[in-house]
Amino acid sequence: MTILVILGITMINSSIAGNIELTTTTPLVDRQIIFAVAGFVILLVMAAIDYRIWGALSLQLYIGIIVVLLALNIIGAALFGSARWFRTTLVFIQPSEFAKLVMILVMADYFAKRLHLMHDPKWTIRSFLMMMGITIWVILQPNLSTSIVLVVLWFVLVWIAGLPVKHLIGYALTGIAVLSISFPLLVEFEIIKEYQLGRITNFLTPVDPDDLTARYGDRYNIDQALVSIGSGGLFGQGYGQGPQVQLRFLKVRWSDFIFAATTHELGFIGAALVILLLAFIVYRCLWAARASPDAYGALICYGVATLIAFQALVNLGVNLNLMPATGLTLPFVSYGGSSLVANMIAIGLVESVIMRRKVIES
Repeated sequence: MTILVILGITMINSSIAGNIELTTTTPLVDRQIIFAVAGFVILLVMAAIDYRIWGALSLQLYIGIIVVLLALNIIGAALFGSARWFRTTLVFIQPSEFAKLVMILVMADYFAKRLHLMHDPKWTIRSFLMMMGITIWVILQPNLSTSIVLVVLWFVLVWIAGLPVKHLIGYALTGIAVLSISFPLLVEFEIIKEYQLGRITNFLTPVDPDDLTARYGDRYNIDQALVSIGSGGLFGQGYGQGPQVQLRFLKVRWSDFIFAATTHELGFIGAALVILLLAFIVYRCLWAARASPDAYGALICYGVATLIAFQALVNLGVNLNLMPATGLTLPFVSYGGSSLVANMIAIGLVESVIMRRKVIES
């Protein structure tokens, strides 16, 4: 994780080179360093705290995050039309990033206490309603990508908790059917925005090489990401030397498309390093889950593994044009203070589980 954070800060520094507005008025590198240091401190604190305490506080955590998200929606609607951040003098705080952690902790506590009841649909339906109690406020921000992450976390945890496969398939098919039927209403009430529909259409529809509007419109950055990745070669164009990055052909290169920027300048070797480190972190979370002294700790670790793996796969898929563009960042690497701190807190929770295991064994 530390290597990924350092690599991320290094690539952010390269990505904003030449952008005066990003190095003076908005010092992204300085902010990311501050968030990284703060994240390390909070990680150590979370590791030192017995993770079982969060199970006892699950109700308070659940109510607290709903209140925060509700307040954000009210303030955002009143002042800006919509908002995903609390804007303070020094930093922007995105509560939906921390909603993912609350979802993991609340669902882990709920399922750990009901492992023997998972065959009864009423318990899984209640857990779904609890999940929607948080997710609905994220959808209304609007923040569709984070909403999908919350649903995926619930789905994976309910499966790991022991929901019968036939029930799991039934819920999945029901969800697809409901989404298909309600899709026109979601579009009409602008829960799904026009630009989100455009991303899906651009992904599914082949691009006419002669259609300059399509190629240099919504698809522009996807094409530039592919050019960046393809031109990286084995060892890359060199740190701070990639024309796609330094001449700013690639947009949003310090956040959503930092993987393309990394591959462009550090090549296949740099890309492989990022992927292997992320895979190793996920593996260690899964190992911690198996080594956990109780079901609650195991479900926390499985949730964190799911969170990091899903966000990483989606971000890599977007960069490689394997799925529609989303706003999900690459864990520990992309610019974003709330995302970085939240992911580091998640690692702190896993470390807490591992530390309690060692205490029990001794």
